Amino acid sequence: MNEILEPGMIVRHPGAPEWGEGQVQSRIGDRITVNFAEAGKQVIDGRRVSLDIVWSHGN
Repeated sequence: MNEILEPGMIVRHPGAPEWGEGQVQSRIGDRITVNFAEAGKQVIDGRRVSLDIVWSHGN
């Protein structure tokens, strides 16, 4: 699922709902950098976590 993520998309981390919504900054391979409202910039390992898409350019 993470392979469709692009910068600008809004996501949530299913294991950390307290982080709030985050905007994808970049995706390089399995490394996804997201700026979350309540947790700041986080680098996510896409092999371990499948982020939930809240909003994308196509919505």
